[in-house]
Amino acid sequence: MNIREAVSGDLPRLLELEQNIIDSERPYDAYIKAHDVSYYDIPSLISDPGSFLIVVESGRTVVGCGYAQIRDSKPCLTHDRHCYLGFIYLEPECRGQGMGQTIVDALLKWGKAQGMKHFQLGVYSQNKAAIRAYEKAGFREITATMEMVV
Repeated sequence: MNIREAVSGDLPRLLELEQNIIDSERPYDAYIKAHDVSYYDIPSLISDPGSFLIVVESGRTVVGCGYAQIRDSKPCLTHDRHCYLGFIYLEPECRGQGMGQTIVDALLKWGKAQGMKHFQLGVYSQNKAAIRAYEKAGFREITATMEMVV
């Protein structure tokens, strides 16, 4: 498998992977709409110099992806900016081979090269496999989102 920076020609496949990640997250969130859902502005992630979108290829097929993006931090924090990681996905048949860690490592490397010391990502609390993988990479939980529907 090979990792490279995404290009505009990858857009159709990245849109498919986006739908795969949305489908995989529906069991964790009953409020995700059934149709016409999009999480990411993928063309912007490809073209924005403050973002780094990568793809994982197996042969000539894109089987995974992830992005790192420089974002402003909350004014109450000691750091002005942080690097947010997202859209980290691998097709199920490609998991368990260390490629998820390789994606995270590539994104962290890019963020560090941009001068970032603080890194964040979001993960559903019920997604135990992802949480274990992110903890293995050095992340720790700092907040929890609480919800009530009345």
